[in-house]
Amino acid sequence: MARFGMIFGLTTRWNAGRHTDGEKMIGEILDLGVDHVELGYDLRIDLVPGVQTMLKAGKVKADSVHNFCPVPVGAPRGHPELFTLASSDPRVREGAVHHTSKTLRFAAGVGAKVVIVHAGNVEMPRISADLRALCEKGEQDSPQYGKLKLKLQVTREKKVGKQLDYLRQGIEQLLPVVAETGVKLALENLPTWEAMPTELEMEELCRQYAPQGLRYWHDIGHGQVRQNLGFINHERWIERLQPYLAGMHIHDVIPPAMDHVLPPHGQVNFGSLKRFAKGDIVRVIEPAPQTPGEVIVEALDLLRKAWA
Repeated sequence: MARFGMIFGLTTRWNAGRHTDGEKMIGEILDLGVDHVELGYDLRIDLVPGVQTMLKAGKVKADSVHNFCPVPVGAPRGHPELFTLASSDPRVREGAVHHTSKTLRFAAGVGAKVVIVHAGNVEMPRISADLRALCEKGEQDSPQYGKLKLKLQVTREKKVGKQLDYLRQGIEQLLPVVAETGVKLALENLPTWEAMPTELEMEELCRQYAPQGLRYWHDIGHGQVRQNLGFINHERWIERLQPYLAGMHIHDVIPPAMDHVLPPHGQVNFGSLKRFAKGDIVRVIEPAPQTPGEVIVEALDLLRKAWA
């Protein structure tokens, strides 16, 4: 088990899909020189016994768990938005609270510090996809782009209010489980503008609920995409939300919006993020599942040097 220096974990999202035995899944990660993991949202129940064996043996440590984990019984596949706290459908919200509670208790059982949650999306046309398409054609300075971006922002502002109330209600229902388990509940930033919460909404929620265990989870790739699409200044918002930061998903971006590649194969200046990566936070490498192991090893070496 790593004892000194900056600790990096690797999400089991990378390899859960190609394993039927949890011990072998963890073993493949250990072979890369990584002994901390995030248990991902596609961790099936059949993989759990093997993971628990490796945890109990002290061969690996689970620092974080990504909602919903393990995959809920009856779900066709794992997905972080099977249920969402901000949905306008009360049955979906009820499912989100129920299954997030189960994930928090599972996380406590494996010794994790934090559960990462996707809060949901404002129920409106998905205009971010059109902005991305224009960016890919190099038209982010065009009048069409400006009009679409304004339409997106205005439409979202009109529709978000009620769903923010639903999100608050869901958080309040989960806070007793956070207190019971001692596991933090962290809302993740997502790459689209329809996603909830925005950085400003995140700040307001954390101010209200951080004393009871709500935290912010920063996805570096998602933050870079949000900047590339013209929504935010990435570094400025990490700095502003740093007091609430529980951890990071670490991956790179090929402009404008192809994420889950690893450094140095994208545009992110990881050296400039060093000041945010320090301290008692969880750092998780989050590559696409098809990423070769040697690319992960290369990224880890680069990050250890950049953030030493």
